[in-house]
Amino acid sequence: MLFDPKKLLLIAGPCSLENERVCRTVAEALVYLRRSRPELNIVFKGSFDKANRTSAAGPRGTGLPAGLRLLELVKKEYGFPVLTDVHEVAQVAPVARVCDVLQIPAFLCRQTDLLLAAAATGRIVNVKKGQFLSPPEMIHVTAKLREGKAREIWQTERGTTFGYQNLVVDMRSFTIMRENGFPTVFDATHAVQLPGAGGGKSSGQREFVPPLARAALAAGADGLFIETHPDPANAISDGPNMIALADLPALLASCLAIWKVVR
Repeated sequence: MLFDPKKLLLIAGPCSLENERVCRTVAEALVYLRRSRPELNIVFKGSFDKANRTSAAGPRGTGLPAGLRLLELVKKEYGFPVLTDVHEVAQVAPVARVCDVLQIPAFLCRQTDLLLAAAATGRIVNVKKGQFLSPPEMIHVTAKLREGKAREIWQTERGTTFGYQNLVVDMRSFTIMRENGFPTVFDATHAVQLPGAGGGKSSGQREFVPPLARAALAAGADGLFIETHPDPANAISDGPNMIALADLPALLASCLAIWKVVR
């Protein structure tokens, strides 16, 4: 198992893989964190395709072949397990040849064929709870993965739609979802997203990432999902809710303090 209950699982990386420079910069910062914070179990994440952009004009990223080359580079040169999203069954096999963790996006969490294809690879599957689902409904999602004999299952809370262009996090989610028998992760950066509120793209409120991340750990979350970028203002996607790379160590220090007390 990649999940280690004695360590805080951290899934971190840029929203979009973008380019080699961004990937290397983030990976180098995560290497420093791995050395200085041995309590962390770090998985590098990055998306090769932002397939659910608000507008057709939104940049989608590197594409599959170039994205997998970047993820393989991070895996081989920096020694991190790597994670990326899959959106279609046809993407599952090539992604599984490189990635340790296949992620099912929130909007696709009920796509049975995609879940079963990911489970069949023998890779870890991280499934995000849809913004349209209540926490108890995740039992049906994880049951599909269990039926597909997934090697290891993670489930991630990323907030629930609350009116127009807003999300809210129900802190009961972590207790409820844990009853499914799998680790629960809190997506701290997507939870502060304001979907579609940026004029043809999503906006966000990154100032709320630290308090929500600490609250989730206090409520029993087993891990954190945090998107980070050396220059969020110029990221091609999700800049308003990503954490600046320079701010990540201080954020994690406060989160680890809460995690240690809870544990």
